[in-house]
Amino acid sequence: MKIAGFDIGGANTDLAVVEWDKSGKITNIRTDFQYLPMWTDEDQLSNTLLDLLGPDARDLDAVGVSMTAELADTYQTKKEGVIDISGRVNSMFDIPVGFVGLKGIMDFKKVKEDPLQVAAANWVATAPLAANISPDCVMIDTGSTTTDIIPIKKGSECTKGRSDLERLGTGELVYSGALRTNVAAIVEKVPLKDAWVRVASELFSITADVHLVLGNIKKEDYSCDTPDGAGKSTEDCMRRISRVICADLDVLDPQDIKKIAAFIQEKQVQKVSEALLEVSKRNEISQVVTTGLGMDIIGRRASEVAGLRCKGMDQILKKEDCVVAPAVGTAVLMEKSLREEF
Repeated sequence: MKIAGFDIGGANTDLAVVEWDKSGKITNIRTDFQYLPMWTDEDQLSNTLLDLLGPDARDLDAVGVSMTAELADTYQTKKEGVIDISGRVNSMFDIPVGFVGLKGIMDFKKVKEDPLQVAAANWVATAPLAANISPDCVMIDTGSTTTDIIPIKKGSECTKGRSDLERLGTGELVYSGALRTNVAAIVEKVPLKDAWVRVASELFSITADVHLVLGNIKKEDYSCDTPDGAGKSTEDCMRRISRVICADLDVLDPQDIKKIAAFIQEKQVQKVSEALLEVSKRNEISQVVTTGLGMDIIGRRASEVAGLRCKGMDQILKKEDCVVAPAVGTAVLMEKSLREEF
């Protein structure tokens, strides 16, 4: 059995091709991702999926899909986005296609009847992977744009909020990620030598700049567009960070910028830690399982700040597969759905 799991985000589309033997044991996982800004290039979705699949497209048994891209600016409502995205994917394949919803896998017919069940439900696919590590835990999945904070008890997710709107209110969703978050949304002031300087409320720099300068990510991890359309070298990133306080590389030296970057990361971690503590205390859970691109640089550090025990999902997946954990989980949920159906 070979199943492709897609997690279609607003900025990145992730793939996991998972293979099982006849006994139901996973024998291979291949993962990949591609930057696709759905707010401008939604018509390229089909091509992107095929590019990611490559030769695997010829011998798939099924396709599973989760999504968050319905929130992209190209859609007037989330319902419109869900129906458009699911319709595009469903029309591509002659094999079973399922979509991750709040209550499990749904076919396209059910999606059209209740599209909001599918909106931003990718965390439903990731939670069972975390439960394999600890049946009672809080899962932190930090991607390029957001951080999901999902409580799990007795092996099942038990979120208080179900939609993105509700989870923003319950602490189970923090709109802060490893790459695409505007620095001005994290800090109001930054340290400069012996003083504090207010930041400019402009899209001058993003967290990808911060984490690259600090050595937290590699250049190839910087998968999104840069705010100024320039390069992704350390010098480019430092220049963008300097602009946050209306300066440049003639005004600030590298140590000034690294100190500013470290402060921004600290504040980002604090914001995630605050939400983590809220979820942890409400559910009386002290074990955390981290995953995603920011699993160590944000998730693990937020757990440490909160004083909670922490394990990484790389205990059961390769480190690179953790970056696209929702896609892996989507394929696994799809396989389970097919097995239970037959």
